Amino acid sequence: MRLRTKIQLFSSLFMLVLIVLINTSIYVLFYKISTDSQLEQLAEQTDTLVKTIKEHPDVTSKELLRSFSPQQGMIQIVDRSETAMKSSSQSSNYKLAPKFTNTETQMIQKQAHEPDVAVVSKPIIWETGKHAGEVVTLQVSKHLVTLDNTMTTLFYVLLAASGIMLIPIIIAGNVLSRFLLNPIKAFIHTMRENMKEASWKKIDVDKRSRDEIYEMEKTFNEMIDHLRDNFEKQEIFVSDASHELKTPISIVKSYAQLLERRGTGNPSLVKESIEAIDSEADRMSKLVEQMLSLAKNKESAIMKKVDIADLVEETVTTFRGAYSREIQFDQVQRKLLVNGSRDQLEQVIYILIDNALKYSNEKIEVRLEANNNQAVFSVRDYGAGIPAQELDRIFERFYRVDKARSRDTGGTGLGLAIAKAIVKEHQGKIAVISEMKEGSTFTVSLPIVYSA
Repeated sequence: MRLRTKIQLFSSLFMLVLIVLINTSIYVLFYKISTDSQLEQLAEQTDTLVKTIKEHPDVTSKELLRSFSPQQGMIQIVDRSETAMKSSSQSSNYKLAPKFTNTETQMIQKQAHEPDVAVVSKPIIWETGKHAGEVVTLQVSKHLVTLDNTMTTLFYVLLAASGIMLIPIIIAGNVLSRFLLNPIKAFIHTMRENMKEASWKKIDVDKRSRDEIYEMEKTFNEMIDHLRDNFEKQEIFVSDASHELKTPISIVKSYAQLLERRGTGNPSLVKESIEAIDSEADRMSKLVEQMLSLAKNKESAIMKKVDIADLVEETVTTFRGAYSREIQFDQVQRKLLVNGSRDQLEQVIYILIDNALKYSNEKIEVRLEANNNQAVFSVRDYGAGIPAQELDRIFERFYRVDKARSRDTGGTGLGLAIAKAIVKEHQGKIAVISEMKEGSTFTVSLPIVYSA
């Protein structure tokens, strides 16, 4: 079932039920008020009759009953054996069974196929005839023919009013469904166009009321922008990865062909080719490892408390042993605990120190301190620096400021992208400050769990 049909059906049925409940309440309330009024009038008429009987016992009872008998009604005097001693009626359309009672009662008696009857019964002491001195029941009743006709008319009026009210409700439901569904139809049409034509079409949200549908369309547009950006970055990533792999593969293939042609009996050429193939194989292996690392860092790692001060000190000691370079380590805090993955944080420290060693020949300064409840780790080099216009792009995948130099040093352009992804996963920030010919400083800030 279509949503438009559901809206119309639900709104119509809901209003129909509501109208039926309201009209039923009106019908029942009107009937109750009318019958109560009839019983009240009948009770007053009965009291007047009883008073007249007491004041004028010598008046012929038959004439008295006839004079007080209500239109379309009946008066009966009922003895203990529930026999009508006296009766008078101005209507021959119904007969009411006599009933004796010792208490005064007022009731509406339902009839099977006739209008209802209002009955008032009141015990009195009969003063004349053979039943003189006995308690009898004065039963006054009225056939509610007029009320029955009125209730029938009211029923048809309410029925007609319900039908008339449903017409604008159905029209309003149709208008409402169009109002709600037209933006959704446009939304679906736009999505189908994007799928069919592989475009990045967005929905026009200008001059729209700021309702939930507007928010949905605005979110859709933001999602399209996000998908487009990611798709373009993915294309760039695939293109760059292909380019990075194509070069070493071409080199390996060239040396393999050279060996096939001239390798026999030429030991120096064989040695040169083997070294070149081994170097390019290492480059491809490192590139693949870093690409896998970048993909793995998208997954949530198991977070534990890590002593970042201990981790930095261990990594600096490792680099000092591996390279004959001056690495100055300034440790302000002796113990700094952060919440994270030790392996991933070690990778970030390794990437920043390794880059500093690759792109400068001077000493490297490493510093760790606590600042505003943040563990701040920084690496400073005194290399050539990074141009200001390049600072926003150095964390992109495969982006290198000096491509030739990066290739000479074995770089792939993925290290900083990996570092940024890891730091972001750890709710931290990574930034760089650089001046040409003076060097660069990379800073990583991570939330502190404990410091000492």
